[in-house]
Amino acid sequence: MPPAPIIHAAQSLRASRLWRCALHVTVCAAIAFSSGCSMLRFGYDQADNIAAWMADEYFDLDASQKNDFLARFDRLHQWHRYEQLPDYVQFLSAVKQKTQRPVAREDAVWLVESVRARYRTLVMRGSRDASELLATLTADNIRALERQWERDNRRFVREHRLDDAADERRRTAAGRALKQIREWAGSLTQEQEERIIALQAEIPLVQHLRHQDRLRRQREFMQLLGMRGDKREFEAKLRHWLLHWDSGRAPEYERLQTEAYEKRIAFYLAIDRMLTPRQRMAVLDRLQNYIEDFRRLADRGRHVAESR
Repeated sequence: MPPAPIIHAAQSLRASRLWRCALHVTVCAAIAFSSGCSMLRFGYDQADNIAAWMADEYFDLDASQKNDFLARFDRLHQWHRYEQLPDYVQFLSAVKQKTQRPVAREDAVWLVESVRARYRTLVMRGSRDASELLATLTADNIRALERQWERDNRRFVREHRLDDAADERRRTAAGRALKQIREWAGSLTQEQEERIIALQAEIPLVQHLRHQDRLRRQREFMQLLGMRGDKREFEAKLRHWLLHWDSGRAPEYERLQTEAYEKRIAFYLAIDRMLTPRQRMAVLDRLQNYIEDFRRLADRGRHVAESR
């Protein structure tokens, strides 16, 4: 069931919070985070407003910074709509084709790597603007970021039940997996639910280590900001940091992440094999809805570009 590894890959991608506001809005479309197709179209068309709100939430930008952000984001958004969305149509069409039959491990690996490649394309396109925007941050902006991070980190602990026992964290993870699969495949039988819960229990719990790694990445980002006085060096280091988001992990986290990756692949392959024809059709229909939405958004972008 390929859409689930897409979501897993995307959730592993961590970027700087300012430009991640922009990247998140555009990557969302590619990886089907949206809860529905009409919301996807609405969210993509309102990406500038959403991104500006997110950037302001994290940095409490002044009027000049907001205008600068919007101008740069508009360029990224127009490029993404005109250049990238057609590629997403082709990509999801290939996903749909592979999903029509039971998928193999190489299909799932291809899917995850394809998402990562599109993330890298966005970083390469947007990292210069990101570095120039971040160079304008004041001490007040950085304090606002630290306060927002504190709220985010508390929410992460709460949502992943990190203060609870392992059994409770496993129940939470199983509940999320069931919800995600129902969103794509529809209702599940009791036998399927029990099998999914058992499969989920085999995946190592890494959220506590992921939390520690989040804190490490936040510290790294603060160190990066200290280099923003040197434009050339800062841009190069920021781009490297965004591209190599999985480097520098603690050995235990790296080991468990590798194990969890293989277990998740096996998890989704097992789910794919238990899908009924009706459930597989539900997955294919949802993929087709996204494909049609991306195609319409891309066509709209082409018409806008041609009219300029």
